[in-house]
Amino acid sequence: MGMSAGCYLAKQGVKTLLLDAFDPPHTAGSHHGETRLFRHAYPGSPTYTAMALRSDQLWTELEALSGESLLVRSGVLNMGSSEASGLKSKWERSREYGLSVDYLSAEEIRYRWNGINLPESYIGLYEQQAGFLLSEACIRAFRKQAVANGAVVMPYSPVVRMEPRASHVTIHTHTGTFTADRVVVSLGAWFGILDGLAGLPIQPVRKAVGWFETDETLFDYTKFPGFTLGGSEGGYYGFPSMNGSGVKIGRHDAGQLWQPGQNFEPFGNYPEDERELRQALEQFMPRASGRLIRGAVCKYEMTLDEDFIIDRHPEHDRIWLAGGFSGHGFKFSSVVGEILSELVIRGETGQDISPFALSRFNT
Repeated sequence: MGMSAGCYLAKQGVKTLLLDAFDPPHTAGSHHGETRLFRHAYPGSPTYTAMALRSDQLWTELEALSGESLLVRSGVLNMGSSEASGLKSKWERSREYGLSVDYLSAEEIRYRWNGINLPESYIGLYEQQAGFLLSEACIRAFRKQAVANGAVVMPYSPVVRMEPRASHVTIHTHTGTFTADRVVVSLGAWFGILDGLAGLPIQPVRKAVGWFETDETLFDYTKFPGFTLGGSEGGYYGFPSMNGSGVKIGRHDAGQLWQPGQNFEPFGNYPEDERELRQALEQFMPRASGRLIRGAVCKYEMTLDEDFIIDRHPEHDRIWLAGGFSGHGFKFSSVVGEILSELVIRGETGQDISPFALSRFNT
């Protein structure tokens, strides 16, 4: 979100400094692992679908500017129990916005993708124009465009303290001290490291993903979509195989609580890292449950309701906060960057961000 905001600020002629504790793209945050799902039909607030549609436009523009492929439109198949309220809400939202979505029975799903084995009680929503983003390539594209428009990127410059004043904000890092008229703070799972931000309702969670050897004739990305699975077994998401990578799968719920400063255990340190992922594949996609090719871990930054935080700092109006993206935010990073640039420049945005206000946690 920070790299995107820097890109859109610099594009509008704002003198922009991007500070990062690492060197993006990197493996210490929430954007590595090659891919992130992209889809339009969303349950909950209609703001999400409106933002997804704008985000799609911005990804297309960024692809044209960068000359790189960023969004692979493989389609996304959302599967779950016919009683799953999330799927019903997505279907209603897709109808409301005129999205290209097919409502499929378990039998129809098995016929179209015979690598899938679903019980009769399951249904699916297939979003034809959805797919997945190449996440690290997206970060590189944002960075390249930001620098091309005059932004300065300073890697390996962790912020240790912010000092808000009436006329400016002073930022202290390990590599120097800077002053700014406006500051966007987007720390992912690291909000707890700065004074004044540790009380935000954001809980970092360790998440595991794995790539499994598969039948490439069934699960290659030219034939098979990205997917989500929801049921009593838990909530899962995944990606088709790309160039022999194997099917990638992760679990959206569960995971281990984590705090900055604690040891971040590598993949395999918990038996459930592989076990839960393999069990889901064996049950629903048995021909994608071959040997584990590789595993990885990343950080979710969960809010209590899994909705984002995009708001002014409650005590300092020169500071904007963007966090709590709860494992489903990457697809929106283009539009969130645009929103943050509008907030910094004009103090308002054309998108409805009321569902992301900090005040919702006051009770």
